[in-house]
Amino acid sequence: MLALFSQRVMRSDAFDRLAVFAHQAAIAIKNAHLFADVEALKTRLQADNVYLQEEITRDHNFEAIIGRSAALTKVLRLVEQVAVTDATVLILGETGTGKELVARAVHHLSPRRQRPLVKVNCAALPATLIESELFGHERGAFTGATAQHLGRFELAHGGTIFLDEIGELPLESQVKLLRVLQEGEFERVGGTRTMHVDVRVIAATNRQLDQALAAGTFREDLYYRLHVFPLTLPPLRERLEDLPWLVNHFVHAYAGKLGKRIETIPQAVMDAWHAHHWPGNVRELEHVIERAVILAQGTSLPLEDVLPTRRPAETLTGTPLTLAAVERQHIVRVLQATQWTIEGPGGAARQLGLHPSTLRSRMRQLDITRPPPHG
Repeated sequence: MLALFSQRVMRSDAFDRLAVFAHQAAIAIKNAHLFADVEALKTRLQADNVYLQEEITRDHNFEAIIGRSAALTKVLRLVEQVAVTDATVLILGETGTGKELVARAVHHLSPRRQRPLVKVNCAALPATLIESELFGHERGAFTGATAQHLGRFELAHGGTIFLDEIGELPLESQVKLLRVLQEGEFERVGGTRTMHVDVRVIAATNRQLDQALAAGTFREDLYYRLHVFPLTLPPLRERLEDLPWLVNHFVHAYAGKLGKRIETIPQAVMDAWHAHHWPGNVRELEHVIERAVILAQGTSLPLEDVLPTRRPAETLTGTPLTLAAVERQHIVRVLQATQWTIEGPGGAARQLGLHPSTLRSRMRQLDITRPPPHG
C-alpha cells in the first residue's frame, strides 16, 4: 500500500510539474508573441518616424493651390465633396498641372489627416523593386534583403497613399494592387502572412489610360476600380485668368528666397506670358519665373530671357487648341491690350467688332474674368 501510495504521489507530482511546465510554456509562448508584436510595432513606429521626418524636411514647393478661375474652382469644389469620403480618387491631367497638390488637398480635408500621406512615384521605381516598395519584404526574400522592410501600404495604414504615375505600374504589380483595393490585404515579398490595411488610395497619371487599356498594358478591372471619382485638372492655357495670381505668388516666393525685392512686373512680360502656350503648365511657369527673378538686377523683372525656349505652337501632345480656346485667348489678349475696357472707341468690343453686350456674354460663356492688378 505504501509503495502504491508513493507511486501515486510521484505521478501526482509529475503531473503537477508537467502542469506547471505547460503553464510556464504557455506564458513563454504568449510573451514571445507579445515580444514579436512589440518588435513589429517598434519597427513600424521607427519606419513611420523616418518617413514623417522625410515629409517634414521635404520642400513641398509652395503647396497652396493658386487661382480663382471657373475651371479651377470647379475642381476644388469636387475636392471638397470627395475628401470627406473614403472613395478612391483618380487625378488626371498633363504634367505640371498640380496633381500632387490636389492629392494633398484631398488628404488634408479628409478624416485621415492625422495619419501620413504616403507618396509613391510608380515611374521612378524599377520594376524589380516596386512590389517591395509597395508591399514590403521579409528578410532573405531576395539578394540584399538583410532585414524586414515595411512597404508603403503598411506605412499608410489609417491614412492615404498617393500612387503617382499609376499608368507606369507593371502588369504583375497591378494584380496585387487590385487585391489591396478590393480586400485591403496583401503579403510581403517572400512572406506568407496576410497583412490587412486600412488605406485610402489616390492615384494620378498624365497618360491616356484608355489607350493603355487598348494596348493591354493596363488592366481593365483595375482601371474601373481606380476610376471611382476622377478629377481632371485643367492645363494652364485653359485658365490664363489665373496667371496674375500665379505670377505674384512665385515672384514673391523666389524673391524672398533670393533676398531680392521685386516691386513691378512689366506689362510686356505679362503679355509674353499670356501669349505662351505653356506645355509644361504651372511647373514650367514656376521655373520661368525663378529664372527671371535670378536675372533681375533691380526691382523689376527683366524683359529679356523670360520666355520659355519652346514656342507657343508646341505642346506636349501635339494636340491643337479647340476653337473655343483660340477664341478665349484672343479675347483675353485684346482685353489686356485695352486695360480691360469693354466699351468706347478704344474698347475691346470695338476692336473685336462686337457689341459690348455680346462681348460680355462671350466672356461669361468662356469664363473670362478680370484678374487683380499685379505688382
